Amino acid sequence: MIIILKQGSNKSEIAKLEENLRANGLKTNLIEGVEKSIIGLIGDTSKIDLDSLYAQDCIDSVQRIQETYKNPNRKMHPEDTVIEAGNVKIGGGSLQIIAGPCSVESEEQIMSTARAVKEAGATMLRGGAFKPRTSPYAFQGLRGEGLKLLLKARAETGLPIVTEIMSADDLPLFEDIDVIQVGARNMQNFELLKELGKTNKPILLKRGLANTIEELLMSAEYIMSGGNKNVILCERGIRTFETMTRNTLDISAVPLLKQKSHLPICVDPSHAAGVISLIEPLSLSSIIAGADALEIEVHCDPKKALSDGGQQLKPEVFAEIMKKIKSLCGYLGRDLG
Repeated sequence: MIIILKQGSNKSEIAKLEENLRANGLKTNLIEGVEKSIIGLIGDTSKIDLDSLYAQDCIDSVQRIQETYKNPNRKMHPEDTVIEAGNVKIGGGSLQIIAGPCSVESEEQIMSTARAVKEAGATMLRGGAFKPRTSPYAFQGLRGEGLKLLLKARAETGLPIVTEIMSADDLPLFEDIDVIQVGARNMQNFELLKELGKTNKPILLKRGLANTIEELLMSAEYIMSGGNKNVILCERGIRTFETMTRNTLDISAVPLLKQKSHLPICVDPSHAAGVISLIEPLSLSSIIAGADALEIEVHCDPKKALSDGGQQLKPEVFAEIMKKIKSLCGYLGRDLG
């Protein structure tokens, strides 16, 4: 349920209203906007007497919400959320480019790639220290040592770090990481999501391989209901009957999520396509669709990559794509970074 407040309402009246609502077992979320302010209610609102609510001088109108997800719901938070990650802001009209290798493999590899993507115009650095792999015999990442190398790359380049977590037990290792990524396979790892909800770290939440948009939003609800409102939704392609690409990028998810949620939207064209030649058109399409960020895989020597070498761009190819991204942003009147 949403309570829309009258403009210029007395703060003491609003505070008293919230107190009364909480006394009835409801959680309240006051959101003060530029044009209007609302109180979002979470809990069993079936017994609320609407007549008594309308009797309050500060209330303009009341709306019921049918969707089970409340916190990421745009109805509860009409204005776009902007999330700060290090020295950048995700959302609010600007575009962030998250670039880097699939896996952190060595100091030389991550440092050279970090320098290259920054020079090309990337605003954040990605890199996997913990790697979920289909085969138990594949490279699983450098783990804690990989995180240390990412921090070293950030110290030199100034790029905020995005890296994936696989277990809540590893959370202490992520204390200095700017954005914690939840991979597609962990989108419904609800115990992990609950623990991330207790932090104040920005969380990049990837859509599962075969999950609906509503299920993605419900996973965001798990994190946000724990108190952490810093969630970035990520469309990374879903599994369909098509076999010519690794996954099928659901480009319609971007504007649809913009309608349904106030949270920033990121698109990962690398995992969606798995085909280097498709990364550029998918990236440009995602920007036009309204994405707030792109996550693109770049490796200094893809042929020697220990994971996903076939979908990682060479730095010079990434630099050429960045030129087109900058040109498109200029045409659309969007800021890059």
